[in-house]
Formats: sequence, C-alpha cells, structure tokens
Amino acid sequence: MPHAEFRFHDRLNDFLPPASRGTPLTHDASRRAAIKDVIESLGVPHTEVDVILVDGASVGFEHMLGGGERVAVYPWTTAPRAARHLRPRPPACPRFLADAQLGRLARYLRLLGFDCRYDNDIGDAKLAAQAEQQQRVVLTRDRLLLRRKRIQLAYYVRADAPWQQVEEVCREFNLAPMFAPFTRCTDCNGRLVTVDKASVIDRLEPLTRQYVDDFLQCEACGKLYWHGSHVARMEERVAQLRKTLAQPAEQGRSTRADERRG
Repeated sequence: MPHAEFRFHDRLNDFLPPASRGTPLTHDASRRAAIKDVIESLGVPHTEVDVILVDGASVGFEHMLGGGERVAVYPWTTAPRAARHLRPRPPACPRFLADAQLGRLARYLRLLGFDCRYDNDIGDAKLAAQAEQQQRVVLTRDRLLLRRKRIQLAYYVRADAPWQQVEEVCREFNLAPMFAPFTRCTDCNGRLVTVDKASVIDRLEPLTRQYVDDFLQCEACGKLYWHGSHVARMEERVAQLRKTLAQPAEQGRSTRADERRG
C-alpha cells in the first residue's frame, strides 16, 4: 500500500495531537488526493500553510500525491525563501473580520484604531463571503472555518485571554507602528470625529455637561465619547502594550507572568 510521509514545521504543530508533534506522519496514498485536502485531513488549515515541499520540490495546493513522497510543510514564519509561497501576504494595514468567539478581541483592536468587523450572529458561510469580498483578514479560533476555500488570508488565534490575543495579533501583523487609539467606535467599528459640545449638549448628563468640553462622536452609530478616568486607564494599557511588543515574544511573556505574580 503506497504511503506519503508528512513533516509539519514550527507552529503548524499546534494543530496536531501532542503525540504527533515534531514527528513524521504517514498518510495512506492509495487514493489520489490533492495535497491541500490531505494536509487539512491531518488537522492543519490551509490558511496557516505557506510552503509545501514534495521530495524537495516546491508545489501548490493542487499537487496530487501518488505515494512514496516525503512532504515538508512550513508556515510563513520559517518557510524557505527560495520556494513557491502559498499564503497571501497581508496588506500593510490589514482590515480584520473576527468570528463569534472573539468579540472582546474585536473591541480591543477597534480601541487601537483598527478596522475590525464583528457580528456574533454571522454564520460561517456569510463570514467567509464577507472576508473574500471585502479582502479582510479572518481572526478565528474555529479550525473548521479555516478550511473554507473562500478564506485565503486568516490567522488562528492561540491565546485564550483577550488582552493576550491582542498582543498575539499585533505581533503577527506588526501592528504597533499603526496604533491610532480612540479613533474608532468600540461598539460598531465606525470612525470617531470631533463634535461641537453645543450640538450634543441635550444628550449629556448634568455633571458631564458641566465638566467636559471635548467630545468625539461615532459617524456610524452616533455614540459619544469623552476623556474620563476609563480613558486614562486604557491609555496606560496601550502604552504598556507598546513596551511589551518592543520586546522579543518570550521576554514579553515573562513580563506578563511577573506582573501576575506581583
């Protein structure tokens, strides 16, 4: 019976059972199949794959296995440069589409100024269609979603805690240089614009009317924002995020552990 041997590199092992990580995997190649389908049957979404080498030759997802091959599969982080790259490169300032499990991540990305669509009622088919039509990067913790052919550019979020998810996504897409805090509505993703106090004074509580003069309003939903103690806390948190992202990833994780112990 013909077989093909697969070896997954670096973080692609995150998608394999613990006992299978870092070791060659044998696949029954008696039935012809496209290499994309085989990779996903082993648990690795195509959106995480950048380079596939079959017996040392770079191939695409459409390559058919016949048996006897040795296959090496790489993510973009450690892929050989002189190879055919399959994962589209994200735009310089990506726009995101978060799935139903990542509502708090979406709000935090909006807080940092990034265009991040989110709808907790959207189905997978509609989400995939939106991502394709609007050229958005899908952020998800749903591996099955990443198997949809219409999704070309996506990222599987590993962290569980929302703020750690923010750090992870910022590192993945190098977002720190593009931070623009408090320029988007955290509720609806609309842009915030300066608004004259007189035009919104009838919407203000007495103390806000008395002590606050500067306001921002969402162009889409009309929500009002102004500088308060919560904004100062978030400014501190954004400043700390910048410092963490300036460190290597391992050092950043140690810093978080130290903060939790403190």
